[in-house]
Amino acid sequence: MPSPPRSPAAFPATRPRRLRAQAWARALVAETTLRPADLVWPVVVASGEAFEPVAAMPGIERVPVRALPALAEEAARLGIPALALFPNTPRELRTPGGEEALNPDALICRAVRAVKAAVPEIGVMCDVALDPYTSHGHDGLMGPDGTILNDETVEVLCAQALVQVEAGCDVIAPSDMMDGRVGAIRAALEAAGHTQTLILSYAAKYASGFYGPYREAVGSGGLLKGDKRTYQMDPANRAEALREVALDIAEGADMVMVKPGLPYLDIIREVKDAFGVPTLAFNVSGEYAMIEFAARAGALDRERVMLESLMAFRRAGADAILTYFAPDAARALKG
Repeated sequence: MPSPPRSPAAFPATRPRRLRAQAWARALVAETTLRPADLVWPVVVASGEAFEPVAAMPGIERVPVRALPALAEEAARLGIPALALFPNTPRELRTPGGEEALNPDALICRAVRAVKAAVPEIGVMCDVALDPYTSHGHDGLMGPDGTILNDETVEVLCAQALVQVEAGCDVIAPSDMMDGRVGAIRAALEAAGHTQTLILSYAAKYASGFYGPYREAVGSGGLLKGDKRTYQMDPANRAEALREVALDIAEGADMVMVKPGLPYLDIIREVKDAFGVPTLAFNVSGEYAMIEFAARAGALDRERVMLESLMAFRRAGADAILTYFAPDAARALKG
C-alpha cells in the first residue's frame, strides 16, 4: 500500500523562514504596526518656573506651564496626536476635600489653556480623580472612619470634569474607579452643552505596585494614608475587568483604558475581543522605570526593548498607548 502523500504544509515544502530572510519581506507580512499616531504623551506639570527631575523616572521632568507650548509643538512635529496632562499640585493647596480640583485657575487648567493656545489641533486629555488634590492622597473623599465615599466623590468629579472642559480639555479621563462616575459625568457634560467631549474611562484600573514612580512625580506618594484596594481592582481578577468595562460603556464612555499595561496584556486582549470599542493601555511609570534603570545599567538595549514593549500593547489589541516613552519612540519610528 503506497504511503499517503506528504502534507503541503510539511517541511521542506514549507519553510517559514523564507518570509523572515529579508527586511522587505518582514515588513510586507508584519501583522502589527506601531506608529507615532498610536501614542499619547503623559506630561506631569510643575507649579513653578523650573523643570523638575523625577528621581524615580530617569529622563522624566515635571514641565512648567511656560514650557508646554514648545512641548506641544514638538509632539505635533513628531506625529503624536494627544497629550495627557497631570498636575503636581503644591502641598499647601492639598486639602481633605480636594477643593483645588474645582478651581478654574488651577495648575491643570492653566496647563490646558497653554497647550490649546499654542497647538489647537492637538488633543488634550485630563485625569479626573482627586488624588493630586487631597491631603490624604486618595482618589476620592474620605469619611470619618477612613472609608472612601463613593457617591459624594462622584458629585465632586462631575464638577471637576466641567472645570477641565471649560479650560479646553478634549478628553475627560476618570481614573478614580468610583462606581457610577462615567454615567454621572456624561450627564453633567450633556447638561452643560459639552456634547462632543470624549470620555476615556480608566475602566480596568488595578491596585498595582507599578504606580510608585508616578506618585512621586505628582507629589502624592508620601501623602497616601492606607491603600487603594477598596476601589481599584484586585490584580487576581479577570472577569471583573470585563464587567467594569461593560458598565462604563453602557454609561457613555467613548474609549476604555486598561492600567497598568505590560502585566495586564491578557486583559487588554479580552477587552478588545469582547467589546470592540477603542481600547487604550497605560504603559505606567513603573514599567518605564524598569526599562530605564536596566538600560542605564547596561543590561539591555533601551530603544529595542522600548519599541518591543510598545509593540506588545498593539499586538494585544490596544488602539493607543499612553507612554512616557512617546517622544523617544516617535523619533525612533520616524527615523
